[in-house]
Amino acid sequence: MNPDSDEFYRLIDLMPASGRMLTKLVNKPDQAKVILAQFPLPWEQDRKITMNLDLWDKLPQPQRDLLMLHTVCWVMGIRWFKVDLYQGLMAAGLAGMVLEVLQADAAGIVTAGGFTVLAGAQVWRKSRNTQSLLVADEAAIQVAQRRGYTKAEAAHHLMDAIASVAQIEGRPNLNFTELVRSQNLKAIAGLSPVSTPDEIRKE
Repeated sequence: MNPDSDEFYRLIDLMPASGRMLTKLVNKPDQAKVILAQFPLPWEQDRKITMNLDLWDKLPQPQRDLLMLHTVCWVMGIRWFKVDLYQGLMAAGLAGMVLEVLQADAAGIVTAGGFTVLAGAQVWRKSRNTQSLLVADEAAIQVAQRRGYTKAEAAHHLMDAIASVAQIEGRPNLNFTELVRSQNLKAIAGLSPVSTPDEIRKE
């Protein structure tokens, strides 16, 4: 059996049930990133996660486990059709655009299309903010606890994975969001009394 397939099967078994059903792992040897989750479009059923397995293999297995769980939890947290203000605006915009197309109203089509694009952009932005990544970290730790890790171990491995990935990808420093995540993980692991302030969580 292809060793790449062995790792994919192991990672799929590690995932929560929803991740197994909806995510698709793809080896992408020319990718500069260790792992990358593509932002899913509303009509896409699969949540594609691409990996450079040559780079991936440089990580210790516990770091790989927590990095995969974080990525799966993040991509599964993107909800185009969850009922909130922006998704509601997007749905109303789409419905309005269809109605205007049927009525052949050019101005109405532009207006409804504008609402749809604006609301869609907000969904995209919210899925990439600091809060969404912190939520994915904490969800990954919960799943890891069901896979035999303690809460502190899982947080520590994920914190180490963030630093390891930056090093493997040739980045000399962590970015702001990675620093915030690392501090939050330190607090969860019991290595620091300082957790992430609510104001930063909302960035």
